[in-house]
Amino acid sequence: MNVLYVNHTGEVSGGERSLLILLGALPAEVHPLVACPPGSLAAAVKLLDVQTTAITGTAGSLRAHPLHTPRALAEMGLAALQVGRLARRNRAEVVHANSIRAGILLGLARLSTAASVVHIRDCLPAGPLTSATMRLIAATATTVVANSHYTGECMRSAAPGASVEVVYNPVDLARFDPARIDPADARARLLRELGGLPERRLLLGLVAQISPWKGQETAIEALRLLVRDGVDAQLLLIGSAKFVSRATRYDNEGYVAELRARVARSGLEDRVSWLGEREDVPALMRALDMLLLPSREEPFGRTLIEAMALGVPVLATNVGGPSEIIENGREGYLLSPSEPDAWAQAIRTVAESPELRGALGLAGRRRVEQAFTVERHVAAMLSVYERAITQRAGR
Repeated sequence: MNVLYVNHTGEVSGGERSLLILLGALPAEVHPLVACPPGSLAAAVKLLDVQTTAITGTAGSLRAHPLHTPRALAEMGLAALQVGRLARRNRAEVVHANSIRAGILLGLARLSTAASVVHIRDCLPAGPLTSATMRLIAATATTVVANSHYTGECMRSAAPGASVEVVYNPVDLARFDPARIDPADARARLLRELGGLPERRLLLGLVAQISPWKGQETAIEALRLLVRDGVDAQLLLIGSAKFVSRATRYDNEGYVAELRARVARSGLEDRVSWLGEREDVPALMRALDMLLLPSREEPFGRTLIEAMALGVPVLATNVGGPSEIIENGREGYLLSPSEPDAWAQAIRTVAESPELRGALGLAGRRRVEQAFTVERHVAAMLSVYERAITQRAGR
């Protein structure tokens, strides 16, 4: 089976990490080719001994703008031509778009023989452009795949009648294996890196790109409340403002500046650690007492299943995919995203009970082993491809 994978950006974020896991676990009978703009994704794909080819990228937001929208459409039009040529030249049986923007490319490419699979990993804000985008994808894709039922419902609300299959993201259980990383050693190394923090300090982590929708301000405000009440806590912000083009939906660099100002106003400069992009995320997570994910909404929540795989308790937004991953009070806690008082209280509840932390961690690992393995994900995607090929052939 020849599969052409299309990604609209050369940056690596959550969706690209899922793609890399899939590429690394494909069976020998699948022959992948990845089309994406130059960047860190292409470099990571090459490390897997998978062939890549460059296409035009776009950072354009899917919202109307007098300058950025025409430019983004021009970039997408050029990329669509490139994808169509690649599909024909490489005799692709399936073209797998790894994002909504890549799905637009497939819709514009007018693929003649290949089945098209569009992977929806985000929920766009309601509006005419969102509806037009989703209807284009629904009308032109052979199959639409969503990373959660929540994301699938977002697709259906924008394009009523769209047929959507749900395939959850996977986690690499070998990389995120609690037996592989000693928590005491990981914690000691991290405390030294942070300047010799007290050994008993409560370590809270948020692993995500820095962007308003990820809710870092809620975590900072919850930290302020904890410190005010005498809790010896530290917040680790792991990630960066990845998408900083003026055409993107959010002013992510401006958000970073706002967060830093908030930290300074609250007197938390020595309580918030900005760790940036890291390759040692499993070790960092293993050192944490809790992982936080206070997103305004979360289509899935990759960092949740990574932390759960390591046996780390998780607190997550109750808006979106996390409610499909964890049962409130069993593998973690689900909280309203913009209520820092509730987050601070939940953190205290978990922190004050070693037995509860242990129970949440064990339940989280079991849940991941049941539902989010690489093998399960690969088998599901191959089934999607086979059905899409059959459906395409029957048209």
